[in-house]
Amino acid sequence: MKILIDTNIVIDYALIRQPFYDDADIIFSFIEQKKLEGYISATTFTDIFYILKKPRGKEWTFNFLQQLLTICKIATVDETIIKQALLNHYKDIEDDVQYFTMLSNNLDAIVTRNPKDYPQNSTRSILTPSDLLKYII
Repeated sequence: MKILIDTNIVIDYALIRQPFYDDADIIFSFIEQKKLEGYISATTFTDIFYILKKPRGKEWTFNFLQQLLTICKIATVDETIIKQALLNHYKDIEDDVQYFTMLSNNLDAIVTRNPKDYPQNSTRSILTPSDLLKYII
């Protein structure tokens, strides 16, 4: 299964945010074990850097992002995705970019803690971490 990991899941994992960390840790473990194919959108990388550099520091954040690249693939974001997000906005531009990135990169699902921020009639799965884990375990 190819999944796009939403920014909030990566931040939960990086900052060990409870009660969300445990599910995020299992998901990243499954990606490392090749039980899932994990993708991070190109725009998420800059968001993660911005969010993590203050609490963790610039050097730690760069190291974290480099490690993330060893287990996850980058889902491309291009002009078409940005235009789709702007024309078909649902709730938030960042989530819209994530949604159209999933579709454009032909991924099976987005894993997010905020499924209500995505179209409810999607042809692809919008899963919470616990939903994903129920599905694959």
